[in-house]
Amino acid sequence: MSAAAGRYRETMSATSQRPDRNLAMELVRVTESAALASARWVGRGQKESADGAAVEAMRTILQTIAMNGTVVIGEGEKDDAPMLYNGEHVGDGSDPEVDVAVDPIDGTTLTAHGKTNALSVIAVGERGSMLDPGPSYYMDKVAVGPEGVGAIDITASPTQNLRWVARAKRESVRDLTVVILDRPRHADLIDEVRSTGARIRLITDGDVYGGIATAWPDAGVDILFGIGGTPEAVITAAALKSMGGEMQCRFSPQSAEESSAMTAAGFDLDRILTHDDLIEGDNCFFAATGITDGQLLRGVRFDRNGARTQSLVMRSRSGTVRMIDAHHRVSKLQEFSVVDYS
Repeated sequence: MSAAAGRYRETMSATSQRPDRNLAMELVRVTESAALASARWVGRGQKESADGAAVEAMRTILQTIAMNGTVVIGEGEKDDAPMLYNGEHVGDGSDPEVDVAVDPIDGTTLTAHGKTNALSVIAVGERGSMLDPGPSYYMDKVAVGPEGVGAIDITASPTQNLRWVARAKRESVRDLTVVILDRPRHADLIDEVRSTGARIRLITDGDVYGGIATAWPDAGVDILFGIGGTPEAVITAAALKSMGGEMQCRFSPQSAEESSAMTAAGFDLDRILTHDDLIEGDNCFFAATGITDGQLLRGVRFDRNGARTQSLVMRSRSGTVRMIDAHHRVSKLQEFSVVDYS
């Protein structure tokens, strides 16, 4: 074999490992299945049952996707999460090799209480592209949509960031709506934002929803502030990369034990990370399906003929964002889960 032929074969072999087809169009089946399985538990006050149904349904469909995936962000370590644990292999084992981040229910409490904005989400990137959060559970975050790109700095005060974003959008600070997780740790943040005259949408759960909403015009949100989950930040990054938004984060350990574990694992606690640090490269995929009604998506609707779902699917390389309305026949729903749909 000539040297040129050898280089060609190596190039083709490397290329074949990359996810060149639009995996998002296949991944939406995964989030649809999880949403359908958990939707029967909406408002029933049993978040563990809802989450269990979503996890099982998501794992079942994941195994049918043509990919060789490793779960980087899942339901926890293997001993604590029998399904979709960190490090689990998913897909049918064929190329491409990818990293996978899943959140079968972003908002288990929202689902259990029948509240708005519960989603099932998944993100996929090329192998080695996703930040493995390791022992990091929390990050301080600021996120904006396309109009606010270049106008945020996580090292500056919320007040200053609001002024910059308002200027970029040619609006007044009073026109802006800020989404913040309603937590005691955010008391000072909430007070400062209120002092600027900006409006606030407090959310009890749904960290992924909050980040995506900043880039979705119909959601009515301009910026996200506050400390939320590190795994959720990585998943949100896939969506914002596709939608043209921006996110900046920094690690925010909430205990001495978490801080020590992160330092021991080699994390730089002072590092500022962007969405491009959370998921490297320009070829990631994101899918989300509504479980309950919300500003992003309509929740699952059941009727005598089956069920309807609404989903978002995205790919960062093309910047394409699709909304998919689907109808599922009642005779087929049983295939998604052990939940009895009859």
